[in-house]
Amino acid sequence: MSASPGGTELVPQPTEGRLFTRERRVRLGDASPAGRLRLDAVVRYAQDLARDDSRDADLEFADAWVVRRTAVEVVRFPVYDEGLTLTTWCSGVGSRWADRRTAIVGAHGGRIEVVSLWVAVDPGTGRPRVLGPDFAPRYGVSALGRTVSARLQLAPPPDGTEGDTWPLRFTDFDVLGHVNNAAYWEPVEEVLAERRDLRAPLRAELEHQQAVELGAAPRLVRADRDGGAVALWLVGAGAVVHASAVVRMAP
Repeated sequence: MSASPGGTELVPQPTEGRLFTRERRVRLGDASPAGRLRLDAVVRYAQDLARDDSRDADLEFADAWVVRRTAVEVVRFPVYDEGLTLTTWCSGVGSRWADRRTAIVGAHGGRIEVVSLWVAVDPGTGRPRVLGPDFAPRYGVSALGRTVSARLQLAPPPDGTEGDTWPLRFTDFDVLGHVNNAAYWEPVEEVLAERRDLRAPLRAELEHQQAVELGAAPRLVRADRDGGAVALWLVGAGAVVHASAVVRMAP
């Protein structure tokens, strides 16, 4: 059986295997001026939950993972001060990576589904490493035998498009000296602010290709796609693509 592309499929919550659940609330710094939960905050919530789950499972190298791809599907945006229940589980595995699903359910009807492909890395070299022997006993059951690949899915930027400088802030960087996963979603939020027709239900996807490090000066390239979708790319020196994204209305 061939592997499915990782970080794409929003498989249902399993009835067996490890589930990890926490509660939180949409705070002031996580909401847009209109009061909806922003997508960069959604990704930060999922990132924090993944870290807490790995540590709670006593997984070796619990923090040694990097995100390759994330898809977010908004059924209905949670709003400011809405209580949230967040549940995460492993939904697919590969040799050096795994899919992690997260369901975010609001007390007042908000609902967002997230899936991320996380790659296990060696803490010393930063290179992908084979999943350790402690992984399958903790997370294998919930994956239900599903295998995933780490292949990227989004198209490269169009040739000859310069784009605009995307200013980086000190607060975009984390302890690794890279732009944090959640900060890459800020350009997607800019699109949602401009395009009033892009409203829930919607789907946004983002792929990480080359980390944006301190001192970088990336450009933001964007292009309209069929059906009202918008594609985005963060492009660095030498036409290096740091990240690709697309946002569209969901069926």
